[in-house]
Amino acid sequence: MQLTEAEKKLIAGIAQMHNLPTATAMAVIEVESAGHTYTVIDGRKEPLIRWEGHYFDKLVDPKKREQARKAGLASPKVGGIKNPSSQAKRYAMLHRAMQIDRDAAIMSCSWGVGQVMGSHWKTLGYKSAVDFYNKVSENVIGQVDAMFRYIVKFGLVDELQRYDWAGFARGYNGPLYAKYGYHTKLERAFSRYNGAAAPVSSASGMLRMGSKGKRVRELQQLLVRSGAAIKVDGDFGPATKDAVLAFQRSHGLTVDGVAGPETLNALALFRPDPEEDVGAIPPTEVKEVTDAAKGLGPVAVVIGIRDQVAELAYGLLGVEFETAQTVANVLLAGSSAIGVGLAVYAAYGWWKSGKTYEGVS
Repeated sequence: MQLTEAEKKLIAGIAQMHNLPTATAMAVIEVESAGHTYTVIDGRKEPLIRWEGHYFDKLVDPKKREQARKAGLASPKVGGIKNPSSQAKRYAMLHRAMQIDRDAAIMSCSWGVGQVMGSHWKTLGYKSAVDFYNKVSENVIGQVDAMFRYIVKFGLVDELQRYDWAGFARGYNGPLYAKYGYHTKLERAFSRYNGAAAPVSSASGMLRMGSKGKRVRELQQLLVRSGAAIKVDGDFGPATKDAVLAFQRSHGLTVDGVAGPETLNALALFRPDPEEDVGAIPPTEVKEVTDAAKGLGPVAVVIGIRDQVAELAYGLLGVEFETAQTVANVLLAGSSAIGVGLAVYAAYGWWKSGKTYEGVS
């Protein structure tokens, strides 16, 4: 990465402030920035940006919205405004938008090494959108500070402290973190900066952010019975973590957002019948079964199975998603020619619905 020795020392200080090894901070910065800490615009180092036209459409003064749309800067549709490939052209868009509404323009960009949205300025403790803009534009440390403010505010420091790469990636990068291998990239980067592999996460083997499947559905269902207002979808994301934290606080348990034995034992009180299969779902709610019922053609079936095999390889073996897809393609080569049956596809989905993929650490 493009860091000076002075910047590395300041980053070490930020890591220490959050009780993290310097290697952890460096790994997060490298992965989230893809190794690029700045761009050069008109001879000046500036943070990398990404323009979000749907944000600008929502945030700009209604009287100026039509002007913004005609200028190709705003759209009510997510992805309606494409980002130019060059940072210079993105900055040109930003400057045109700032002439229409400065604050809305700043809030409609993601900024710097952590790609933090300007719309978070107040939540992250900045005085104003302009204050946020000035701080992240000042230097790399301003960008790193914004990223760690976000990590702290959205409760992701504990994932980093326990080397839970999948949990952190699920919280920071979203539900598709595994598809892009964020967790494995973080672990590899940490090992390189640390000079040795990270210790096994203390949350290993437990349900936490990044976990998916039947046991997560069971956890969510029991949390709902305890009073939580969350969606039962088998995906352990931020909302489920918040529900676990709230349950742990209200029941005098260790408050860590991880559903380990202590928490699961307390939640067992909300399962009157010990034999009840709380995490099971009816076949009619399994995507592969409903697809099969619709009579999808062989090509759609093969594509569906390929993606399912890839996801299974990631979930059970910890194989990076892109690698798993390549393996799945090889395994399923020629499947359409020999006619993969819809019944097989449906049966595979039903079998998969009973599995749990714990966060890979």
